[in-house]
Amino acid sequence: MDIHELAHHLDFANHHPNATARDIQTLCDHVIKYGFHAAFVNPIHVALAKKTLGKSGVAGTAISFPIGQDRVDIKITAALKAIEDGADELDIVPNTASLLSDPKGTSYLEEMVQIVRAIRQTNAVTIIKFIIETGYLTSPLIQTAARLIHDSGADYVKFATGRGPKGATLEDLALIKEVVGPDMKIKVAGGVDTYQEAVDFINAGVTRIGTSHAIEIIQNLPSTSSNQHNSE
Repeated sequence: MDIHELAHHLDFANHHPNATARDIQTLCDHVIKYGFHAAFVNPIHVALAKKTLGKSGVAGTAISFPIGQDRVDIKITAALKAIEDGADELDIVPNTASLLSDPKGTSYLEEMVQIVRAIRQTNAVTIIKFIIETGYLTSPLIQTAARLIHDSGADYVKFATGRGPKGATLEDLALIKEVVGPDMKIKVAGGVDTYQEAVDFINAGVTRIGTSHAIEIIQNLPSTSSNQHNSE
């Protein structure tokens, strides 16, 4: 996999609580330099990221991150404000506890449907991803969550936040793909820090990878990939 193809799968993220405006500008500069798909920032920095990236750049943010236990109206307000500020993509955390309380996921689904409806009424092209915090769920509940995200009308299933008990695993990816099928896009995050880990997930069917280690991943391509890139 050459450097351009790999970079396009990567969302370079800075969700640190101490991220400054200068940090975000540097993040966006690196997105442009290396050709990463998007810059993902905290909601407070969306407008700055979009301005720095330019009109053609992709700015993303996370909503109710990482806990997911805001009220649904607050999640909707935050999502719509992020869109107003220029967010092209939203990674939204549903309330994991509602799924644990009701394994059928009635309220889990209803929350997501309300969010999708509100966003679509405002901006039909915004990319919506819901995040499964897989570390708190059994395998059957991971599959239930994935199925409900598929049914909600979202564009992507994402797992995990990177702040929970575990990050993305190939085993959980297989569980999710079994439920959502080949057409639902999947994003992973949490612990994907190396070239080989990134390639393994992409080869297994992942569309996008959220990582704060995008530069390290790109800079540590095997020599064969580097040589291929240099010859192009």
